[in-house]
Amino acid sequence: MTDSRTLADRIEDLLPQTQCTKCGYAACRPYAEAVALGTANYNQCPPGGAEGIARLAALLGKPLVPLNPANGVERARPLAVIDENLCIGCTLCMQACPVDAILGAPKQMHTVIEALCTGCDLCVAPCPVDCIAMVPVTGAATGWDAWSETQANAARARHDQRAARLEREREAAEARAAARRAASTGTAVAPVANAAATDGGTPEAATNDPEAKKRAIIQAALERARKKKEELAARGAGPQNVEHVSAEVQAQIDAAEARRRRLGIETPDDAAQAPGSEAAPRPPKP
Repeated sequence: MTDSRTLADRIEDLLPQTQCTKCGYAACRPYAEAVALGTANYNQCPPGGAEGIARLAALLGKPLVPLNPANGVERARPLAVIDENLCIGCTLCMQACPVDAILGAPKQMHTVIEALCTGCDLCVAPCPVDCIAMVPVTGAATGWDAWSETQANAARARHDQRAARLEREREAAEARAAARRAASTGTAVAPVANAAATDGGTPEAATNDPEAKKRAIIQAALERARKKKEELAARGAGPQNVEHVSAEVQAQIDAAEARRRRLGIETPDDAAQAPGSEAAPRPPKP
């Protein structure tokens, strides 16, 4: 019996790793697993094109078939280009990029790292001001002629690194939320240390408690975050390049910032609203 997991590994190795989701799956790996299980066809990857289908057909012992038009067309590889004069720094494109090929910060102009862009198109749809264009950069070369094994391997590594980073950020956000809940119920670090002293121990003895150590680490992280907010506020960090932003666009930005706050990720607005500082100016409403 064929080991579907091993087969999935071999199928994944033959995919271009653009992580574009055009195959109908969230990334190249899930598509590889679906093909291995027989729940997806092997002609659903437009970036791989005809050669990609031929590679998979040879591996699977299947006949050559054309690319499924429902998944797209084989084309020259495009590069995402951001119009810096229009970019409002909403970060939505950064959140959508599967390989961390976009640099920027909230309310700051963004730019694409050309060497890292896989041409996946995923940054285009979320942009509220339509400032991203996909520009063909490989001439008449399409499919694997417009890509390489080296580029595919690098893109897969960046995708995996991004997934690991997002997981770490999620865990950190959950830890911060737990610390806030603990603080609101009066179970902060300080009372633990005092309890140790009351019981005949010393404040240092509390550090032998693993839970106390964890709370102390979280508390220190929160204190560093507070100081960082104050430093940003002192420098007058605020919105840039946001003139004439429509109410509809601003609503999208506000929603994105609300998601970041729920995850415990700081924004410049958070920093500007630190204790002792004035709120950062909001973009003008039309």
